[in-house]
Amino acid sequence: MAVRTLEKQEWHGYFDRISRGLLGKRAEIEVASLELGDQIEAEWAPLLGITYDQKDDVLEIALDGLDHLIPKPRQVFVDEGWGGLASFEVVDHAGVRHIVQLREPLMLPPPSSAK
Repeated sequence: MAVRTLEKQEWHGYFDRISRGLLGKRAEIEVASLELGDQIEAEWAPLLGITYDQKDDVLEIALDGLDHLIPKPRQVFVDEGWGGLASFEVVDHAGVRHIVQLREPLMLPPPSSAK
């Protein structure tokens, strides 16, 4: 895995491009700060998309049942491996860290029709 910092001018294009390949993955969002401690915002919910709105300076992570908004992000770190984006971290204007981990959904067999 290789962790790298994305420059701000890359955010919009990167998340628009990478988001298409992430549909259907599961995401866990952890929010960490000195004031809050570590809080799990979402636990392995289906990911619908990620986008950065340059005009409003907001990064949006859309999950099934939750839109996680990060206003005024200051830094973005991405962890990419051979299978693509594995996780990323966003530090907002207040120093709060938003850590997003990604994984493939479990492929379970269909339920049996036992009588």
